[in-house]
This record gives sequence, structure tokens and C-alpha cells, in this order.
Amino acid sequence: MQKLSKVVVTGGAGFIGSHLVERLLEFCNEVVVLDNFSSGKVENLKNVKSDEKLKVIRLDLLKNNEINDKIANADVVFHIAANPEVRISEPKVHLEQNILATYNVLEAMRKTDVKKIVFTSSSTVYGEAKKIPTPEDYGPLEPISMYGAAKLASESLISGYSHTYGIIGLVFRFANVVGKRANHGVIYDFIQKLRNNREELEILGDGTQRKSYIHVSDCLDAIFHVLDKESSKYCVYNIGNLDSISVSEIADIVIEEMKLKNVKKKFTGGVEGGRGWVGDVKYMQLDVSKLISSGWMPKLSSKEAVRRACRELLEDIATPSF
Repeated sequence: MQKLSKVVVTGGAGFIGSHLVERLLEFCNEVVVLDNFSSGKVENLKNVKSDEKLKVIRLDLLKNNEINDKIANADVVFHIAANPEVRISEPKVHLEQNILATYNVLEAMRKTDVKKIVFTSSSTVYGEAKKIPTPEDYGPLEPISMYGAAKLASESLISGYSHTYGIIGLVFRFANVVGKRANHGVIYDFIQKLRNNREELEILGDGTQRKSYIHVSDCLDAIFHVLDKESSKYCVYNIGNLDSISVSEIADIVIEEMKLKNVKKKFTGGVEGGRGWVGDVKYMQLDVSKLISSGWMPKLSSKEAVRRACRELLEDIATPSF
């Protein structure tokens, strides 16, 4: 990766953002983290807090008059900040924290002449895709959750700013990213439930939901791989794995890693054909052939990523700072 003078990471104290910041500090002169700490945590950056190149600023992206001077002169803005919870039913949360926040970042970039944004989108923009694995050019895009709708709207804003104002936009649609410091998602939820009840595990849905999972280390490898090679004004890449795993299989891995015996799996049955909740995509696997053809390959399978993430989260829990 080429040396960069200044980069900005919105949501840099969150799960994916903190891992990204650690990588960026290896080849950037200045890394500025903008975070309102609604889901991010200061301790996520404890490994690098003493690095003189790191600047952490508490900032609400909805207060757009405060963004301009923070991102001025940045080579790249990594826009990671978002409300990550797919299950939120209140549309205003996603409108404000995902769509309006993205608009405010883009406006600040336009006004300060910052020319490159990396945006973390989601597989949820595809909705209930009829083609699996699902390629980047699949359509029509019909998200079935407000989270997916907000991510798609943000993608559209970036495309518009890219073609109108010359901002280079790199959009990455993630499968389920897992690993150390995650504070939501199925692995985290199962661990918390089993800590409260070691005899029975409630599983939302019918357990046959099957999706692709990627470890955060592989995810970041893919992002930096594209940054080194991609020269388009606006482009979209899927980041995921070559396989998938069911929710029931994930439960088995968590139970095994927690060294529990005779745990009863209790399936709620879910809604709309066994999905976990309204808006839950039951089957998801992204087509990552575009990335692979450029020379990237995930190191861990979905099953391996889940197992490694489970071990990392259990290690997190065992530490006093968790």
C-alpha cells in the first residue's frame, strides 16, 4: 500500500473501524478517527492509543458544520460509521445515522475538495436475491430491511457525488464480517445467551438460515487489495467467502468452543418461512469472482472464520476491559 499523508475513518472506534485504523497506522502519517461512540468503544483502540499518528475526535456526523475542518486535506475518507443493527424497526434511525450521515460526509468532502471515499456497504442491498452466489451486477436491488434500504441509498448518494463532483467512490458490499471486538451478530448473541443459560440456547428462526461469513482480517485484506489496484471513478465490490454456513451449525461451533455439553437448541420458528425476524435475508452468499480475478483470495472459509471469531470473542470476554 502506498504511503498516505492523512486519512479519516468515521466510526473508527467500532468493530471493523478499529481493525482498519490499526492497519492504516502502518503506512499513514496521520489517521483521524471520527466517532460518536454510540456503538464504538475507546478500548477498541487501546492497542494504538499511544501512537502519535492517531487522533481520536468525538463527533456526531449529523452535525455537519463540525465535519469540514476535520476531514480537510485528507487523501481518503473511510466511511465506516453506521448503525449496524439490521433488526431496528424504527426507520428514522437508519435515515439519520446511515443516510443523512453519509450525505453530510459527502457534502464535507465536496466543500473541502477531498476526492476519495471508501464506503462499507452490505449484502442486504440485494434483498432476497434469486441468484446465489449473487454478483455485483445483480438486479433489481430490492432490500427487505430498512438497514439494507439505507445502505443502498447511501451507495446511490456516493455514485451521484462521484459522477457530479469528481469524488472517487469505492463501495464494498460485505457478507457477514466476524472477529475480535464484534458487539453484535449471531456469534456474539449466542455467546451471551449461553453465558446466561448453559443448558438451553434460543435460536431465532428455524436454524436453516444459511449465509456467508468472512473474518475481519480477510475483509481488510480485500479492501487494501482493491485500493492498490482500482482506478475507476466509481466501483462496487462484493467481499465475502466461497461458501456458507447455517445458523444451526454456528450454534454447534459456539457450544463446542465454550466447552458445553448437552445444550438443548431451542428454535423459535421465526417468521416468513423460518427467517429470524422480519427483514432477515434467509440465504445469502456473494459472488466474489470479481475480487478473485484481481488476485485476492480469502484465507479462512466461513466455518473457519466463525470458529476463529468465536475464540476471539471468548478471549475478549475473559479480559477485564471487555
